[in-house]
Amino acid sequence: MTKARRTIAESIPSQDVVIEVLDARMPLASENPVLAELRGQKPCIKVLNKSDLADPAVTTAWLRYFEAERAAPPDEAERGASPAGQVLAIAISASQSSEARRRIPELCKRLAPPKNGPGKVVRAMIVGIPNVGKSTLINALMERKVAKVGDEPAVTKSQQLVTLKTGMAISDNPGILWPKIDDEAASFRLAVGGAIPDTAIDYQSVALFAAGYFLRRYPELLVARYKLKELPETAAALIEEIGRRRGCLRSGGSVDLHKASDILVHDFRAGRLGRISLEEPPGLESPSGIEESA
Repeated sequence: MTKARRTIAESIPSQDVVIEVLDARMPLASENPVLAELRGQKPCIKVLNKSDLADPAVTTAWLRYFEAERAAPPDEAERGASPAGQVLAIAISASQSSEARRRIPELCKRLAPPKNGPGKVVRAMIVGIPNVGKSTLINALMERKVAKVGDEPAVTKSQQLVTLKTGMAISDNPGILWPKIDDEAASFRLAVGGAIPDTAIDYQSVALFAAGYFLRRYPELLVARYKLKELPETAAALIEEIGRRRGCLRSGGSVDLHKASDILVHDFRAGRLGRISLEEPPGLESPSGIEESA
């Protein structure tokens, strides 16, 4: 992580645009404050990747949230200026490569207008935390596999430089997490989404967090996925019921809670539960009329 941070810090001054890839299911939790510090006033595109797995209404609210953070002042926007620190946000699924190839170079050129002249090359850096889909995105932009991908964090080990057919230069970097995650709810979201290595998490604690959230926000998806006759009242009861229905039983008939927890977490990561967002923008009211504070 220290080496990756140093590499990014050394490279950013030569870049025109920073492309920060976020997990659309948890955009704020997956937004690394270290990267914000390193980026400084560089224009930025926030790419909410895996949007095909997220709640579409919540994703739309996140797009408004990020663009309101540092939008161009009206007078500068009218002149077509690209002020320092401007942020544009888009939601995509990097696995749908045609959309990524069409939208991202176009937005980069909008944020770096002086580079639009003959012979000028727009230089962009792709950054983000582990397992948000940076390598999948760069492969989509290149229209071929140039970066190793995998459904686990820390697949990319070193910086890679590639040139798109449009002439745009892209650098891909290893994912970095910040040294200490003080927000407990954010750390649970990152664990549920797969940004933290499975070897470093307690599956049962993570699954209890996820189960409680799903019960509050997406109960109908749980009923459909696990064919529940009635909704359990607690997160622990939900995991027990999943274990019974999926045959996660020890001798004597007790439920293997680790196996049941594994099923719930991986069903979420694979999108088998349906389209779920793990957090909403500050102030957004949930469909149930209850605001989520953590």
